[in-house]
Amino acid sequence: MTAIIAIANQKGGVGKTTTAVTLAHGLALRGKRVLLLDFDPQGQSARALHLPPSSAVYSLLTMDTRASETAYIQGKIVSTQRENFWLLPGNKQTADAQAMINSQGKPISWVRETLERFCTPQCHYLILDTAPSLGGIQERVLWASDLVIVPTPAEALGSDGVRQVLETMKRLASEKGWKGGLFGVLPTFFMETVKEHRLNLETLRSTLGDLILPPIHRAAVIAECPAFGQTIFEHAPYSRAAQEYSRLVDIVLKA
Repeated sequence: MTAIIAIANQKGGVGKTTTAVTLAHGLALRGKRVLLLDFDPQGQSARALHLPPSSAVYSLLTMDTRASETAYIQGKIVSTQRENFWLLPGNKQTADAQAMINSQGKPISWVRETLERFCTPQCHYLILDTAPSLGGIQERVLWASDLVIVPTPAEALGSDGVRQVLETMKRLASEKGWKGGLFGVLPTFFMETVKEHRLNLETLRSTLGDLILPPIHRAAVIAECPAFGQTIFEHAPYSRAAQEYSRLVDIVLKA
């Protein structure tokens, strides 16, 4: 059974694409076949891997689910040149798909329906990198997921951003019949020496408990990865950052 995991936050600069790309590669390194889909119109997942953004996700969102169109979309899947790890890139045209979906009256379940073509025994995980927004297509992407990971900078753990994501998920479940759930809030850019970071983490743990995932510490090696088109497992495989993301992979595999 293919698990669909969305990496979501309505704010940018939170470590969302880094988490999506790194989690996808980490799962692939464990022998799982993974397809990363870039729903961000900026095409950040492709750029992080030094691959060209493309209109593949636009095609996914606007084409039907007939066999011929499925074959066309599958032909747009790009190898990341890493074993078990593929990418369906996006670009600025992804944003244009919203108007077409609205004009065609597509239901909230549309993205899930388009993703079903990838849910085969040959694919263990679909990782969905989302845009820094929770409206339109991105709500449909959340609805399509089985689990959601919310990367959030440690200084913003107590902010409205986290609450708004959680409220959106609650509304999708209560009003739109979403069957998925929150996998966890992932604190990013964490610094133990900063009192605010520690207090924010303690406060959120008191309310969400085990839904607060082990934090990812701020590290220069993480910021360096996109310049090399590598993930942390390639750029600095023995670093604390690699160990922390490996721990996230462990937790996901146990889900």
